[in-house]
Parts: sequence; structure tokens; C-alpha cells
Amino acid sequence: MRTRTLLTLTAALAAFTLPAISPASAADNVLTTGSAGGDAVAETTTLTAPLASGTTATLYSSATGTTGITCTTSQFTATVDSNPAAPGTASESLTAHTFSNCTSNNVGVLGVTSVTVNNLAYTTTVASDGTVTVAPGSAGAIQTTVVLRTLLGSVTCVYQATNGDLTGAASNTDNSIQFANQQFTRTSGSSLCPASGFWTAKYAPVATSDGAAVFVN
Repeated sequence: MRTRTLLTLTAALAAFTLPAISPASAADNVLTTGSAGGDAVAETTTLTAPLASGTTATLYSSATGTTGITCTTSQFTATVDSNPAAPGTASESLTAHTFSNCTSNNVGVLGVTSVTVNNLAYTTTVASDGTVTVAPGSAGAIQTTVVLRTLLGSVTCVYQATNGDLTGAASNTDNSIQFANQQFTRTSGSSLCPASGFWTAKYAPVATSDGAAVFVN
């Protein structure tokens, strides 16, 4: 009887001293809010991000040049499709991507009428190492249509991602996603538009619709 009592007491003490591990604390999710390792971003959550303060989005004719189109306003909107435990890869649908307040310093160009992203939604993945990949969706290639006002009238040029996908980098320092020199090729339109375009933009902060900053784990 004494032996059974000691065994029961030992088991009770062990149960009291061992920490409880719930599924939620066993592993962080790839996308969280509040902090790295914070609350998981739920599937179907809408994420948005404007251009980082003090930056512009540019589509230059070369990777090292400064001739082309500059936009002072841009924003993307995406919906979270999956957010697995980290390390892993979260998936999103890029449903909107807008550019406005754009100018051009190309010779013969008087102004920029519009820059429109076509064939949305795009498939987007965010990996735990911060790699962001934007891939074509079911509607077709990653494509942008540029309408310019020129000395010869209005011209329309269509650009598609040269490598098919776009690659960016996420940072928890400022909850940003940055794309640098992502190459596009003119597939139709006037020679007043450069044959190639190299797109650079930084978006921050990436946040949920209620303003909570998003972290990558």
C-alpha cells in the first residue's frame, strides 16, 4: 500500500512539473503578426502594402541606368491561401497591384497615362528564409501594360516578366518586401518604349487589413 502511494505521488509531481505543450506553441507559423513568432496569420486574411516611405517604383531601361518610368504611388493586395508551420512556405494570391503618379524621362515621352498590371491573380509564395516568389496564375503571364503620351500621340506597350517569375526578399526589420531589377521584355508596342524594363520597388509595411504588421518566420 505504501509503495502504491509513493508511485502515485511521484507521478503527480511529474505531471505538475513538466510543461504543457499545445499544438499552437509546438511550432510558429511562417506568417505571424505582432512579432516574429507571434500570432499566426489566418488563411483568407487580406494583406496590403504601399511603397515604403520615401521610395519610388521604377521601370528603367537598364539594370544600372536611370532612364525610364518612375511612380511615386504603388500598392499591392494579396490573400493568404496557406500558412504552415515554420520553417516552411506560405502561399498567397496577389489579387491587385496598382501604380499611379508616374512620370517618364524617356526621349520623346511627354507623360505617363497609365501603368496597369494584367492577368491577375498571381501565385505568390513566402519562404521562411524571406524569399518571395511571384508566379503567373491561371490568367496568363506576369504582364504590365504601359500607356505613354508622346510627341507622336498615345502609344501602348506591353511588357512581360522575362524569366516568367519575379523574386523579392522579405525583411522583418521594417516588415518589407523588396524587388530589385526584375527584368521585363517588351512584347508589343512602339519603339518609343524601351525593349527591356528593369523593375525595382520596396513595399512596407506589409500588414493585415486591421493594420497589424506581418512578420516572416
